[in-house]
This record gives sequence, C-alpha cells and structure tokens, in this order.
Amino acid sequence: MAERLLKAGFVQMSMGDDVEANTTKALAMTREAIDQGAKVVCLPELFRSRYFCQTEDDAHYALAEAIPGATTDAFAALAAEHDVAIVASLFEARAPGLYHNTTAVLDGANGYAGKYRKMHIPDDPRYYEKYYFTPGDLGFRNFSTRHGELGVLICWDQWYPEAARATALLGSEILFYPTAIGWHPEEKDQVGAAQHQAWQTMQRSHAIANGCYVMAVNRMGFEPDPASDGGIEFWGRSFIAAPDGTVVIEAPADEECVLVAELDLSAIARQRHGWPFFRDRRIDAYENIGKRFARD
Repeated sequence: MAERLLKAGFVQMSMGDDVEANTTKALAMTREAIDQGAKVVCLPELFRSRYFCQTEDDAHYALAEAIPGATTDAFAALAAEHDVAIVASLFEARAPGLYHNTTAVLDGANGYAGKYRKMHIPDDPRYYEKYYFTPGDLGFRNFSTRHGELGVLICWDQWYPEAARATALLGSEILFYPTAIGWHPEEKDQVGAAQHQAWQTMQRSHAIANGCYVMAVNRMGFEPDPASDGGIEFWGRSFIAAPDGTVVIEAPADEECVLVAELDLSAIARQRHGWPFFRDRRIDAYENIGKRFARD
C-alpha cells in the first residue's frame, strides 16, 4: 500500500494576562510549525488567555468572541497563505448568556471549515467549566480538509471512549484534542505521576481502539488561581500517538515548543487490517451504551 505522508505539528505554549500578546505568540508559533513543513497545525485549548475556569467570575465572559470572527479570520489568512489546516480552540460567544468551549478548523484556501463545540463539560476544583460553557449541540464532527480527515474533540472529551469512537466512525484519520490539563501543585507529589500516565494512556488507547492517529496538545506552565493561593501547573507533554499506540513525538513538560512529525496516513488501513476492530464490532449488542446506567 502506497504511503500517504502528512507533516502534522502542534504548538505547546504558556499563556499570560495579555490576550493580544497570547494571540500574536500563537500565530507566530503556528507560522514556525508551517516553516518546519507542517500541513496541519493544532493549538492548545483556549490559548488566547489564561485558563480562567479556575474561578467563577462573570468578568471572564468578556473574553468570549464570535466564531467565525476576528481570531478565526487571522488564522484563516495564515492557513490560506500557506495552504495548511489549523485547529484553533476558542471561547465562543453565541448569544448573551450562551457560551461554548469551541474549536474552529481553518482549511487552507477554503477558509473557515466549521467548528466543534465541546460535548463533555467538567466541574471540578479549579476546572469550573460548567459555569462558563453550555454543552456542545453540534454533535461529534469530522472535517474533510485539503490535507486529511480531521476529527476534533476538546480536553475533557478525551476521557470518553464513546467520543473518540463516534468521531472516528465519521472517517477521521487524526483525532485532535486541544487540552488544558495539569496538576494541583499540592497534590503533585502524591498523584502527579499516576495522573499524567492515565492521561497519556487514554489517548494512546483511543489511537489503538480506532486505528487512527491522536494528537493531544496541552498548555504548559503555572497559572495562579485568582481566587485563592492555589493554581494549576499545566504539565505540557503534548504528543502524537500512532494507530498502534506508539508515541511518535512528545514535548517536554516545562518548555514552550513547536514539534512537527511526518505521519503515514496509509498506516491506518494497515493497522485496521491487522486489528479489525471496526469489522468485529457488535453493533447489534450495544444498546446499554445509550443508557446512563444499565441496571436502572
């Protein structure tokens, strides 16, 4: 089977208080990935600002923007200039009192291809996303771009095998997970290693179970909680997993970086021939998946 080679990259970055400075840096780092040959580039979750969901504060709604809008226009221009696809995570203002955690896909000369709204919304200490985000109502989505079939999910979605499967069944060759995940520093010594291992294991398992590539793109650096003495130490370590679950490239924990890897999309078919999980699925026997709890 002939190779189908695609250079794909990601931007791992830290965020400061200045939204415009963050956006300018994200554009520059995306351009760096393009200069390294990337035809598809993914950025971290909500890269235009610090992770504001650590506290519930209605002042943060001012960070939201229309999609499409000014930020998607800027990234669409870059995508069109270089004929690349860009996966960009943004805070969407849909209407007063109605906001989403949304990722836009910009597809080269074709421009804005559409958006995915985060389906699974967490509500945990320092991750108070339910205060800000309405659950997605666009369903799981694949985007047929000039450079491949791109499935887009977001952060908390990455813990749900159903989300990865539903997206892969739409034909996705790469599952993208813009992410904001890290440690509570006071817990890191006790549970830090196990938490990181669980996170990476889940993404690798999505790659294996669906026979596709997975790209998880995290932010890095410590961001203080404005409402307390705590904060989150985002652990970086963005990575790409191959259809057999092997890690193709991985970023360090404590550095901003741009990494690009050459992916062979023909490996998807070879992997699925050897491990034909799609073929052997018992779609006639999965009715309990649609229930909250099957023993009710």
